[in-house]
Amino acid sequence: MGLRSFLEQMEAKGEVLHVKDEVSTRFEIPFIMKKFDNEGPILLFEKVKRYKTRVVANVCGTQKRICAALNTDQNELYKRLIEAWRSPQKPKIVEDGSVKETVEKPDLSKIPVLTHFEKDAGPYITSAVIYAKSIDGSVENVSVHRLQVLDKKHLAIRLVPRHLFKLWQMAKDAGKDLDVSMSIGVHPAVMLAASSPVPFGVNEFDVANVLMDNSLRLVKCERVDAYALAEAELVLEGKISTTKEVVEGTFVDITGTYDVERKQPIVEVVSITHREDYVYQALLPSGAEHRLLMGLPHEVLIWEAVSKVVPKVYAVNLSDGGSGWLHAIISIEKQLDGDGKNALLAAFAAHPSLKHAVVVDSDIDVYNVSDVEWAIATRFQASKDLIVIENVRGSTLDSSADQETGLTTKMGIDATRPLAKPREKFERAKIPASKRVERLARKLLGLRT
Repeated sequence: MGLRSFLEQMEAKGEVLHVKDEVSTRFEIPFIMKKFDNEGPILLFEKVKRYKTRVVANVCGTQKRICAALNTDQNELYKRLIEAWRSPQKPKIVEDGSVKETVEKPDLSKIPVLTHFEKDAGPYITSAVIYAKSIDGSVENVSVHRLQVLDKKHLAIRLVPRHLFKLWQMAKDAGKDLDVSMSIGVHPAVMLAASSPVPFGVNEFDVANVLMDNSLRLVKCERVDAYALAEAELVLEGKISTTKEVVEGTFVDITGTYDVERKQPIVEVVSITHREDYVYQALLPSGAEHRLLMGLPHEVLIWEAVSKVVPKVYAVNLSDGGSGWLHAIISIEKQLDGDGKNALLAAFAAHPSLKHAVVVDSDIDVYNVSDVEWAIATRFQASKDLIVIENVRGSTLDSSADQETGLTTKMGIDATRPLAKPREKFERAKIPASKRVERLARKLLGLRT
């Protein structure tokens, strides 16, 4: 099971828009991706200027599509992810796979890599699922990293100080380069697993295998000591240098602003394997797909942490306005005044990059900005319900935070109804409606549109 089978599933549901006009990888495809960003369809670009390869985008662009990929519904999504994180299972390793239909010498200029934004340093691969293991083979890791194309055989990789960085540091201490596989064009379950905040030592391929009902298959790479996805569209085999670096960037990150330039390791691509008619998977930096893949797993962490301090958590939304990363709205059921503040503190602990959080009652729609604003307007008093935490670690993706240390000020808003006051004071007025008048209203709205 891979990207291709998922695209067939979405095609049958009318979720794929075929773009048949010729478009360029430089700005034109990203421009169209941006236009269809929010709740838009999967985009399949059939005719790419100077390339024979098709480009697909917005595969994981909606939570509904992610649920379809995991064969679950939105009510069970968080639980499904937690189960896979807690009980990963090894996938089968097979001798051959469709990704090995073609094996060739590296030439990155043949791949339709996109240049997304005006000030980007160049073309960037943004959907590569990167596998690496420790020198002794005891630890395996899978994660998603941006890759700047430098020339036909070399990339620059952005290594944030997390798990892949740790494996790279271990290889550096041993005086060796780090072998990696970079799988492009993969099933959404793999993208989500690779974005999940599991502990160091947990192989995210094992997580993806659970999410895919034990149907994931791996193959051994041709020229590096690594595994790759048997059903991937394209695999780059490479070595992350532990001695050679280059200035990487500028590049747009999840907030839609430009990340700073910094020295980053060079990756030498030593082999390329792919399906004969592979489809290149693109992902728009700062787009809905980027926000969902990064944010959704942390919504799960917040939901789980807050569930331990209040009777019930109804919903968590890492909002679009907060770039799917910096702002959270959480609806809860509380038993005592003070539960709202406990929920805020639990959320900040669960997601350290979180900058602002709002806790609301269950009658508030966390996905409706006006609803949330109304709760703040009618149920919040800054002198009693505001939490401000100064000089704590936040996210360097926040342009206003200290870019060296990531130190920031965090704010929590408890916009839940104070239990000590009469409930009627906070109840929203309703107009009784009969079925007849509901039908009439729908008819009138239909005539208007």
